[in-house]
Amino acid sequence: MVKSITANPQGQFSVEDYAVFTIMLGISTAIGVYFGFFQKKKNQTTEEYLLGGRKMKTFPIAISLIASQLSGVSIMSVPAEMYSYGAQYWIIAPTMILITMIINYIFVPVFYNNHITNCYQYLEDRFSPAVKKFVTFTYVLNIYLILPIFIFIPALAFSQVSGINIHLINGIVCGVCIFYTMLGGIKAVVWTDVVQGLIMFVSCFLVVVIGVAKIGGLSEVLERAAAGNRLEIFDMTLDATTRQTFWTASVGNLFLWTGYLGLSQSCVQRIVSVPSMSHARAALWIFCAGFIVIMTLNCFTGIVIFAKYFDCDPIKVGLVQKADKLLPFFVQDVVGNLKGMPGVFISCVFSAGLSTMSANLNSLAGLIYEDYIRPFKLFKHTDASANTTMKVLILVSGVYCIAMGLIVEQFGHILQMVVTIASVTQGAVMGIFCLGMLWPWANKHGALWGSASSVIVMSWIIAGAQIAISNKEISYPPKPTSVDGCYEYGYNVTANDFPMLEAPQDEAEFSIYNISFVWYSTVGTFMVFVVGIPVSYFTGSQDLRNFRPKLISPLVHWLLPEEVLQNDFSLKAENEKLNPEPIKEWTFTAHEEEKYKERLGVIEQTL
Repeated sequence: MVKSITANPQGQFSVEDYAVFTIMLGISTAIGVYFGFFQKKKNQTTEEYLLGGRKMKTFPIAISLIASQLSGVSIMSVPAEMYSYGAQYWIIAPTMILITMIINYIFVPVFYNNHITNCYQYLEDRFSPAVKKFVTFTYVLNIYLILPIFIFIPALAFSQVSGINIHLINGIVCGVCIFYTMLGGIKAVVWTDVVQGLIMFVSCFLVVVIGVAKIGGLSEVLERAAAGNRLEIFDMTLDATTRQTFWTASVGNLFLWTGYLGLSQSCVQRIVSVPSMSHARAALWIFCAGFIVIMTLNCFTGIVIFAKYFDCDPIKVGLVQKADKLLPFFVQDVVGNLKGMPGVFISCVFSAGLSTMSANLNSLAGLIYEDYIRPFKLFKHTDASANTTMKVLILVSGVYCIAMGLIVEQFGHILQMVVTIASVTQGAVMGIFCLGMLWPWANKHGALWGSASSVIVMSWIIAGAQIAISNKEISYPPKPTSVDGCYEYGYNVTANDFPMLEAPQDEAEFSIYNISFVWYSTVGTFMVFVVGIPVSYFTGSQDLRNFRPKLISPLVHWLLPEEVLQNDFSLKAENEKLNPEPIKEWTFTAHEEEKYKERLGVIEQTL
């Protein structure tokens, strides 16, 4: 109860909690050491470091996707969203089925048919190097803006339950993440994600089950949530300025998450690291199922928190500074008496943050090296020099994330801030890939002007909205909470002490700045088409007679001239004749193996 926590507003982390947390960090470090030292010979090539030699297993990749996409922001901020604004956001869970279908049948075939390892390489093949450089720059900028938030959120939770300085713990845990990401490459990242993903699931499940039991059962939770208007899911309002409706949660998140999951290099790097397209599709469907389960648990956690404090809001009485700190407060309150449980929860939040950070650090290092360092030929390119350079990039990026924690600490509502920052470029990325894969007539001019226009327009809209928010012209007041029962816990407060917040009523005409932040990616995507298609037309549409069908999605091959498709099929047939049975693996006899080793020894001595 609230009463039990007031004597210790900072919480009380026990020896058992520290032990659980230390074990989690120790396992992550051990995996990095294993792949960095004990498998060092297999980890020498750049492809092995970034893609695991394209031999990664389906299930670990699926779990890695789940762990890295459900960041600490999701673990902490989604329950806060449910507590403050109700269950509308849960619609993202079933929407993931449609998102997975789009990625599997539009994007994945194109990546595999063109042997893509860097998803932005597709833009150079389809349009031009200039288009690739522009979009790559927006991605790198976006990741550097958003990555410090992902790792700062777990430090926020740890500080809430232990009282340790938030920047100290941020630096320590970032250091562990940098260590195992540098040493082990993609294999270390994936296998730590597997461990961390399991910790996330177990933690979310235990917190929900124990919380429901302490409140008095599932029926009591649902009854309190319904009384507080927290179970409304199908709000069919067609007002684009409403913060969350069925349409924003489904259509808006469809564009946001399709781009985030299917067209982010950190995700594509995993998708193409499995042996075949069928393995990739299977991994994505497993991810979809896991995402729905954990997101549902996450959302329901917020409902349980509301039911726990339905008659005494801890934010209003000053026990919690903001909604994003509610979950660690709830965990300490409900399961703090169970030794080790707060440690399990903190391990869960840190697992989510570490998974996201390591995934992005690994992909970011490869992208920066290939696009911004290697072309300048500052030194001789070898696998060893490439791997060393990428490790330095990971180290520098990690230190930057630690330093940026000082700024992230000043942010307000974290989920809204993350979506807003991502949306500056997410719509442009989603739009340009869809333009390239679904509209054969698009050319390089249309792609460049379309994506640039999207980034410029979205920057203008978002900047205007942030100014309006700072001037209190735009606000999203949370649903009402009660303090009627606070007197039972020793707080002499009434509802009159907390005036009802209302959104500003503007009599003026509709303003683009007022649209919900969830629509930003959707608007950005359509801007690419609105500008890109006309520009392509007026600058000379793509000549389909000299077009490679593999560069667009198989779903729209019917738009291509018949002779283009026939030429593509004839080329395939000719290649099959030249190489009817490609050798997959050479097998030596025992005598040949001995001779082969002798020859290698002679070569090494000569060198």
